[in-house]
Amino acid sequence: MRKIVLPLLLMALVVACNSKPEGYELSGELRGELEEGTEVFLKKIGPNKQPLDVDTTTIKSGKFLFTGVQDLPEMHFIFVGELPGYSTLILENGEINYSAQKDSLGFAEVKGSMQNKSFSDYMKGSRAIADKAKSVQQDLQSADEATRAALQDEMQELQEEYKNFDVDYIKGHPDALISVLLMDRAIASRQMTYEELKGMFDAFTPQIKETTDAKRIAEQLEALKDREEKSKSTEVGAKAPEFTAPGPNGEQVALNEVLGKVTLVDFWAAWCRPCRAENPNVVSVYKKYHDKGLNILGVSLDRKAEDWKKAIADDELTWNHVSHVQYFNDPVAKLYNVDAIPAAFLLDENGVIVAKNLRGPALEEKVAELLN
Repeated sequence: MRKIVLPLLLMALVVACNSKPEGYELSGELRGELEEGTEVFLKKIGPNKQPLDVDTTTIKSGKFLFTGVQDLPEMHFIFVGELPGYSTLILENGEINYSAQKDSLGFAEVKGSMQNKSFSDYMKGSRAIADKAKSVQQDLQSADEATRAALQDEMQELQEEYKNFDVDYIKGHPDALISVLLMDRAIASRQMTYEELKGMFDAFTPQIKETTDAKRIAEQLEALKDREEKSKSTEVGAKAPEFTAPGPNGEQVALNEVLGKVTLVDFWAAWCRPCRAENPNVVSVYKKYHDKGLNILGVSLDRKAEDWKKAIADDELTWNHVSHVQYFNDPVAKLYNVDAIPAAFLLDENGVIVAKNLRGPALEEKVAELLN
């Protein structure tokens, strides 16, 4: 009998050790005087990017408990009664232990799960760099000229260290949800190419790729890929994309119909102060070189046709103009990958882009060079 029982016990132990928890048990402890029955709220970010209630419980003898099922890890937040601030944690199946002082919820200690350990490790490293930057910033406020330059260099080094810390953390923790959330910031910074970001994303574990956050990042990467492909079509040396758009009176104006020996495709708007400030220079260059072969096609990103037409008249912009009056949703702006104005593309007589975003004297110098 003993020979049979022992293998069965060992088998049961192995199964127990390898089985995944079927739900989560989030047990919390709050230090400081709190009324018995104070409500504790478990929330997450909803589709409209606003806090969404997940569960509510109450405090008993300084403790609270949440239970449920969370098949994929997801960032959640704990709010306590009317207390200021909140705590951030990653909810996943298993035992999670939460501990915080009521006056500093943002510095809660969360243990008991792999995702929260990764999150905690990242925050410790990130705060260490932030503390050094804060110290340098304080020194800068009282520094003399002799030391200011050195402190500014140190601050730039810390900014680079912070960026590299994020990237290294993502690469080193492909199984951590925090790595996915850091990619959000990496994409927004526009300091990395699609290929670099896609390589980090592809390294994520299958479970992490199934999370809501990872699926959102995948969509952002596809959008970034599209933007980069479009930007190639508007790089110097590329043939400028053709387009036809409505003019101020509703007439259709085509780029290929207004090409000169040199053509400036100028993206602007009545509401854009830098654009309006540059307009006198563009007018001056146009008057000087139009008879020699310079044409301009203005593309407005205004919201209202009356504002667009008034600005044309007020600034005396006597060249061709087009606009769909759709702000940055203008099809021509999207075709040229324009997401900030002023933006300008200088074309030769064949419609090839020879320069971008020239302003002031640089614009006139290039136009003069092209017209010899």
